[in-house]
Amino acid sequence: MSIIVDRHRDEVLTKGFTVVERAVDPELASVWRAALDVLVRRQRSQLTERTAIDDYMVHNPMLLDACFYEALEHPAVVSALNTFLSRTSIVYAFTTSSMPAGGSNYSRRVHVDCPRVIPGYITNLGVIVALDDFTEENGATYFLPGSFERTDAPADDEFFAGAERVFPRRGDLVVFNARTFHYGGVNTTYEDRHALKINACRSVMRQSFDYPRKVDPETA
Repeated sequence: MSIIVDRHRDEVLTKGFTVVERAVDPELASVWRAALDVLVRRQRSQLTERTAIDDYMVHNPMLLDACFYEALEHPAVVSALNTFLSRTSIVYAFTTSSMPAGGSNYSRRVHVDCPRVIPGYITNLGVIVALDDFTEENGATYFLPGSFERTDAPADDEFFAGAERVFPRRGDLVVFNARTFHYGGVNTTYEDRHALKINACRSVMRQSFDYPRKVDPETA
């Protein structure tokens, strides 16, 4: 049974984004949070000038801790992908998005996660798995409703005049058309705020990473 109900479907198709409440058990989300915190701190200890842009964003966390395969295979995530793409969709990219205490990350800019626009057709779907509650104080994400068919990026003043923020709680999903313009906020608290971010695409499309070669089939 799909966790995506008519409200979620309508919001993604009209606004470009929706929040699916209680999709993942908060206790499981807490396990993933603890594992991600370890990866973030390990990566930060190894940053170079070239990789500094990825600070607080871990690419392909499942290759560093197998527990993150559970996120890719979680029934709620699969349900969202099947609803808006198809049962044959594939992972385009799997990364994490952690807002550091007293700061932000590379998502703090008006941007989209997919370069192509095909009117009336979703090529890429984003799924954010909240591992902490998103709040105004810890940098909750802004989305510009209905912007997924725009080919021009809105200026900051236009974006913020019409943007909405999403406030998922731990275990909720934010499901969005990856063409929807969005912006990561600033975390003004004393605690890092963690999330996972899965981007999936149609099976005929090229992935961001060469997963067939990158992933050990015995591990997966």
